[in-house]
Amino acid sequence: MSAGEKRPGTVRMTYREAVRAAVREALQRDPRVFLMGEDVGAYGGCYAVSKGCLAEFGPERVRDTPLSESAFVGAGIGAAMGGMRPIVEIMTVNFGLLALDQIVNNAATLRHMSGGQLSIPVVIRLATGAGRQVAAQHSHSFEGWFAHIPGIRILTPATLEDARGMLWSALQEPDPVLIFENALLYAMEGDLSEDAGAVELEHAAIRRPGRDVSLLTYGGSLFKTLAAAEALAREGIDAEVVDLRTLRPLDDATILGSVARTRRAVIVDEGWRTGSLSAELSARIMEHVFYELDAPVQRVCTAEVPIPYAKHLEDAALPQPPAIIAAVKRTLGEAHG
Repeated sequence: MSAGEKRPGTVRMTYREAVRAAVREALQRDPRVFLMGEDVGAYGGCYAVSKGCLAEFGPERVRDTPLSESAFVGAGIGAAMGGMRPIVEIMTVNFGLLALDQIVNNAATLRHMSGGQLSIPVVIRLATGAGRQVAAQHSHSFEGWFAHIPGIRILTPATLEDARGMLWSALQEPDPVLIFENALLYAMEGDLSEDAGAVELEHAAIRRPGRDVSLLTYGGSLFKTLAAAEALAREGIDAEVVDLRTLRPLDDATILGSVARTRRAVIVDEGWRTGSLSAELSARIMEHVFYELDAPVQRVCTAEVPIPYAKHLEDAALPQPPAIIAAVKRTLGEAHG
């Protein structure tokens, strides 16, 4: 089959279109579902995810909101408490910080504080990540911060299948779910099964089996990590790539099982190194499979700076395949010389 040719039984689409298909299906299947956020209606969404949805479902189901994340996230939490199933879209994860009080002090706590009497089945979608030259206030990766908070589930779909399937599963959850969509993936194109639907949320996925080292990553870093693994394979190094998929709760069984088999681990995380998700993963590996390790855990993270605007500086700040390859070689005692 030639490059770019569609596989039988599949539909060629972008990540953006896969998310749109998930939103449309949710609106069609459940009258309690509605979409709300900045520019999701007439404009079709800042990333064109909801393009056409206003015309199809009307302003009661697709609601443009004022530019106040705290207000419309709070409204979504209230609607969920009232029995609705809101999908709240936040334009960029940086702006999600303006709704931090609503997410942390309300959505994440109300089940606990009500003794289990209240459910908050709200889904909040946030665009995350860098690589598009939109400067520091639109480019950070804060999903690791949110993964620190009990009471919410954190999802990071990287593949078309997960972009298409995670939303419906998230809407069935009784507690808040945050879905972090790496904005660099929206234009990614691939083949999606014609019968693609809901996916489970509990497990990490081994995207490339291997025997020499475990590469642990998620979201926008997955495909850089797979590219690094392919380059390593040409040098005779067989890397296993684990897509975390869900950052809270982490799938310890898959993560630790992979590291125990390969005896080496490199964590690729677009967050900053200090206080990061990569630090949590490294700690869990040390706590549970330390005696299985043949080398220290390596981490490849974003440079400890606000994301630069200039393209060459932005690229230099982010995890890239050469840095992943170098980290793998360090674990194998083959650092460049």
